[in-house]
Amino acid sequence: MEPIKWIVVPVDFSENTDKLVDYAAYIAAALSARLNFIHVVNLVQGDAMLGMPLSVEFQTRYEKDMKQRMDNLLEDVRDRCPDAKGSVVSGEAVRDIVNYAETSGADLIIISTHGSKGLESILLGSVARRVVKHAQCPVLVMNPYKKLHRDS
Repeated sequence: MEPIKWIVVPVDFSENTDKLVDYAAYIAAALSARLNFIHVVNLVQGDAMLGMPLSVEFQTRYEKDMKQRMDNLLEDVRDRCPDAKGSVVSGEAVRDIVNYAETSGADLIIISTHGSKGLESILLGSVARRVVKHAQCPVLVMNPYKKLHRDS
């Protein structure tokens, strides 16, 4: 078994992103591995029924905002993971996370669940579940709603 040296961490900048980043940084430090955060911008092209396509200007501003958030994340984690990198890409979350992990030679993906239940989970599906299903490398799924036990 090869050592884990390259970890891909998909982030969505939701309320639980900080927990995921802290956990991934802890795991990376324990394994002497490098982190690469990825955020996939998945903009819907608008509502065809309402005739309201998203403007190119809105999409451009949104992507710029996400790149700034990624820069901030990297700055915040720099003291714990000085070699951390980050990417913001446009596309479909599951496909692009799995492709990125595969093409970059990731040894592990650390992803967070959102804890969706019932109809929401059935209708939207779980990105984490689908990444587990399609990834070519191991996937560690973190539940941000459970207390993490670590020795200090």
